[in-house]
Amino acid sequence: MVLLYVFGAVALINCAYYFLFSKFSFLKTSPKTVSEHPPVSLIICAKNEAENLRKHIPLWQQQDYPNFDIILINDASIDESLDVMEAFAENDNRIQIVNVKNNEAFWASKKYALTLGIKRSKNNRLVFSDADCYPASNSWLTIMASKFSDKKQLVLGYGAYEKQPGFLNKIIRFETLMTAVQYFSYAKAGNPYMGVGRNLAYTSDLYYDTKGFMSHIKIPSGDDDLFVNEAATAKNVALCTEPEAFTYSIPKKKKKKWTTQKKRHYSTAKLYKPKHRFLLAVYFCCNLLFWALAIAILLTQFWVFGLGILIFRLLVQYIIIGKAAKKLREQDLILLIPFYELFLIVTQLSIFISNSGEKNSRWK
Repeated sequence: MVLLYVFGAVALINCAYYFLFSKFSFLKTSPKTVSEHPPVSLIICAKNEAENLRKHIPLWQQQDYPNFDIILINDASIDESLDVMEAFAENDNRIQIVNVKNNEAFWASKKYALTLGIKRSKNNRLVFSDADCYPASNSWLTIMASKFSDKKQLVLGYGAYEKQPGFLNKIIRFETLMTAVQYFSYAKAGNPYMGVGRNLAYTSDLYYDTKGFMSHIKIPSGDDDLFVNEAATAKNVALCTEPEAFTYSIPKKKKKKWTTQKKRHYSTAKLYKPKHRFLLAVYFCCNLLFWALAIAILLTQFWVFGLGILIFRLLVQYIIIGKAAKKLREQDLILLIPFYELFLIVTQLSIFISNSGEKNSRWK
């Protein structure tokens, strides 16, 4: 009987988180009419991304925002990235190139490269993406920039992954979906904790007021989430959830490469503010306990009550996460949400255990 009570308590905590997530799931996006277009800098950092640059620079050039420049950062690439940048720059005076060479103090540091790119910009409003990302539409830059105001200095966008065949693709997109649901929901609740560099914007004023990446400059990852965790407040963050303003990336095709990427990303969470670490840890632990206890309780004489709790929790999950999935154009994930969640929990647990005994890897 005690096991049943514990299972019920864990399920209630789960549902409390889902009600928090409903702040995003049921958020209505109102179209915003923009009469002014202050200058914006689009900043892209590339390391050995020649092929992606060839494909994506034209898409950035085609953005319908009337007043922007493009700062391309070549982060010590050993391929043709710099040549590709220079070829495009010859025919477009909006393109500025920052050619970064490694030094002993900041060897292979993306944060160092981004710092040089930000310093090159003469504009206060900065929009960031990655070289392997492309915008969902020519309105991407306009919509992201429209979220800025005198009070809103940091804009959180959604960086999606392309839909491709295979189970791994669905897991990658489900993990991306759940991460977005969390950081959008926390921000909407006045407690922002992270964003993704694939689709992010902030002002140079905020960057310099936060002293850039100095508090975590020696950590290879975290140019996006650690900066947001430090700089974001309840009042200075805006959300950009319009589908036309999404960015898309090509996902990893091998599980090992994806888990290696996730190890690097998850390693930064230990540097979040204590309240965020606590809330995220409770969420993960309750999800883990929920499925472990669900299996255990269904093997006891109280299985009928346990089944009722299980169904109730899954119903809440389907309603709220399903709504968020539709909002983020991930409808094909809805049917098997519990299955993807269970697989992701096991994968994350193995990554956390692995990370506890490994050093952070550098950005490649």
